[in-house]
Amino acid sequence: MKNSVQVVIAEDSVLLREGLTRLLTDRGHDVVAGVGDAEALTKVIGELAAEDALPDVVVADVRMPPTHTDEGVRAAIRLRREHPDLGVLVLSQYVEEQYATELLAGSTRGIGYLLKDRVAEVREFVDAVVRVAGGGTALDPEVVAQLLGRSRKQEVLGRLTPREREVLGLMAEGRTNSAIARQLVVSDGAVEKHVSNIFLKLGLDRSDGDHRRVLAVLTYLGS
Repeated sequence: MKNSVQVVIAEDSVLLREGLTRLLTDRGHDVVAGVGDAEALTKVIGELAAEDALPDVVVADVRMPPTHTDEGVRAAIRLRREHPDLGVLVLSQYVEEQYATELLAGSTRGIGYLLKDRVAEVREFVDAVVRVAGGGTALDPEVVAQLLGRSRKQEVLGRLTPREREVLGLMAEGRTNSAIARQLVVSDGAVEKHVSNIFLKLGLDRSDGDHRRVLAVLTYLGS
């Protein structure tokens, strides 16, 4: 992954948009555009794509003008459909299950959903932007907890031990095995064993490659 990523920010609050821009540029990343509504987001991505200068990731608010309902996330989903290599990280004031599930139901690469409160944790936010830009996932712990808690596939949930469900929740947040080990205060080997058991119980074999981590989460979400 590149050390520096190119970002387009779509946020109608000028203060928040400028704040996000400052956070990212101060850490060496390139904010190539900042817009205030979904129509402008679609337009700027189209222009950049036409110049063969598509950014690595879009950071977009779920709710944007003119109705402040779902314009942002709809634009994000549409852009991912048109540009599969474009990472999308959406920000929301609170967990909106329908939008989170629809976003995750598409491509399993380069997707993120964070609550705006997470922006205050600067390092975690910037790490999430970089991870999504590189094709990874970044799901807010609150999003994971709420979606997994209401999973339609409870019979699948029942196959896993409490510890395996805990590990899967941390996987869904986008954490690596080493990060999970630190969080749970266990060895890397113990986490690797739990992850292998999760893949086995969910019927995900090695042919699924690196996507198995995301596929495991999507299985829980009923996608």
